[in-house]
Amino acid sequence: MDTFNAFRIFDEDGRIEGRLVEATLDEISPGDVVIKATYSSVNYKDALAATGAGKILRHFPLIGGIDVSGIVVSSTDKRYREGDKVLVTGYELGVSVDGGYSEYVRVPADWIVPLPDGLTTFDAMAIGTAGFTAALSIVQMERNGLTPEHGPVIVTGATGGVGSLAVKILATLGYRVTAMTGKDSEHDYLRTLGAVDIISRSQLEMGTRPLEKALWAGAVDPVGGEILAWLTRTMKTGGSIASSGLTAGIELHTTVLPFILRGVNLLGIDSVACANDRRRDVWHRLATDMRPTHLETIVQEVPLSGLPETFYTLLNGAMRGRFVVTIAQVDR
Repeated sequence: MDTFNAFRIFDEDGRIEGRLVEATLDEISPGDVVIKATYSSVNYKDALAATGAGKILRHFPLIGGIDVSGIVVSSTDKRYREGDKVLVTGYELGVSVDGGYSEYVRVPADWIVPLPDGLTTFDAMAIGTAGFTAALSIVQMERNGLTPEHGPVIVTGATGGVGSLAVKILATLGYRVTAMTGKDSEHDYLRTLGAVDIISRSQLEMGTRPLEKALWAGAVDPVGGEILAWLTRTMKTGGSIASSGLTAGIELHTTVLPFILRGVNLLGIDSVACANDRRRDVWHRLATDMRPTHLETIVQEVPLSGLPETFYTLLNGAMRGRFVVTIAQVDR
């Protein structure tokens, strides 16, 4: 190929802005493997990076997109051959290395996960970083002893990417899921995902005591802030909270009492630097017992040219489920 389409982000006199450009392989970041991209996705981190709402990018200009799936077209690493279907999420993709919003992407071989049997490249991006984070959260809680028999699991920010997929995966695994949302219009949507109980955030009574009534065996929390503090006070004995986000703030105001009197586990979930062998294990589960069904019900597809509007939809809290970026409409 001579040139191809890519969504590159620029810093122009302090104004962060992305736009569709023509690029060449010589211009993009070095790496071992060149991938012809089929799909990418839009995550909260992508929206922060592309609009300048968060200081995410290490340098400018840079092609955005922290996720990509596609087909290998060339490789200097013997582990990958032309025609292999692969995916990449996290690491420095779309942060310091040109990312997935491009018809061709070049990455280090160590970042790649072979596409597991049972998933298409579209499925992989419908899941993407958000679904991988949700699954990693559940796996980590399982490692701390969580099973469906221990009681209900709550998912906060349940209409977002991580939340929607966490609800679907937990329901698939047989957990009784409570979904928390600030969007009262989306209760039916959450029930279609598998939520049994729904809490409206606007009607939530958090209380002020260091320990409130013990309610939850587990919690998937991509929200943080005062919601995370409330969760620490309402977990059952031995319960686990998987903390992966900060949309409600970075500060945590709580006490040691939930941890020393109820043995609550606060688990940090890092889907960016997760080791590759562990990634492969989690993606294998996402293709088998954790596989979310009917992904089309939570997905909206957008082209590369539609990214700017999508970023602002996400930052304004108007997103439901997942945005998949269609780069080459194949492998459905």
